Amino acid sequence: MKRRQFITGASVGGLAAAASTLAAPAIAQQRIEMVIVSTWPRDFPGLGTGAQRLAKRIQDVSDGRIQVQYFAAGERVGAFDAFDEVASGNAQAYHAADYYWKGKHPGWAYFTSVPFGLTENEMGAWIEYMGGQELWDELAGEFGLKCLPTGNTGVQMGGWFNKEINSAEELKGLKIRMPGLGGDVMAKLGASPVSLPGGQIYENLVSGAIDATEWVGPWNDYFLKFYEAAKYYYYPGMHEPGGFLSFGMNKSWWEGLSKADQLIIRACTGQENHQMMAEFNANNGTYLRKLIDEHGVELRAFNDDVYDAFGRASAEVYEEARSHSPLANRIHESFAKARADVGGWMKLSEGAYYAQRNRVLGL
Repeated sequence: MKRRQFITGASVGGLAAAASTLAAPAIAQQRIEMVIVSTWPRDFPGLGTGAQRLAKRIQDVSDGRIQVQYFAAGERVGAFDAFDEVASGNAQAYHAADYYWKGKHPGWAYFTSVPFGLTENEMGAWIEYMGGQELWDELAGEFGLKCLPTGNTGVQMGGWFNKEINSAEELKGLKIRMPGLGGDVMAKLGASPVSLPGGQIYENLVSGAIDATEWVGPWNDYFLKFYEAAKYYYYPGMHEPGGFLSFGMNKSWWEGLSKADQLIIRACTGQENHQMMAEFNANNGTYLRKLIDEHGVELRAFNDDVYDAFGRASAEVYEEARSHSPLANRIHESFAKARADVGGWMKLSEGAYYAQRNRVLGL
């Protein structure tokens, strides 16, 4: 063989070998199986459809390489079993409200919503830029999880009641569905809080097993037909001023992903975080009118006496949460600082603007 031919042949062969070596990981890249369990009923507007939309988005954005199986509440495990299913590794992720897990550690409540807590805008600032995500990672890591923000329902309604609430005294003895630290506030005021997944609220309200319930807001509440069992619809909800939803993943599974795959999931959860809030804002006003005009629901505002009682009780609840552990105390202190700093600005910006705009336009 001539020297030139040998060199050319060797070069081509070498390049081919190198190309095959470089291409091998991409060609042999294995499909990733991902099971998502949720705490929401299938096809339930906003919460359920948002979780389903996220599952589809992850598969689509990964071009099918991440194969996702989605299970609504009760289809694989019960709604409140989602945490253990993912922490154990039996599933890879859940979509839920993390305050459902406050019995495991009170710090979880802060990463959904707490009484007199953060709105959606304030929550985003805390999580992204004021140490919230780092504290969430620390808490979740103790349970073998990694959590990302994946939706928000905004300021929620105070709830559905089968009688008018004109004073804090009228809350005594009331059986009310309210999870999280908000339920603890109600207990301080003499009510009996009950924690129920969304799919079980209606039957308990109709049967009289509970006297009142909070859920989300007009759009969601309309489809659960609470108006058939309770007449009075109260606002605003002190318990959940920014219902922050979580995509909780098994930490070992998450850490085994490539950086690219982690970025895919972050991009998908970030998009859902924005989209869900926009969808709730777009629908709540329309469905509030439907509840009032079509079903005779009576809209009521909690008076100052009731709200002041909520405030006193929440201060007691916070002290109990903080005393749980050093981590719980650090979460609370970080949250409280964000509430003061960001909330002070919101009062001068959005709060003042809303008040003046609505006054001028008569809204």
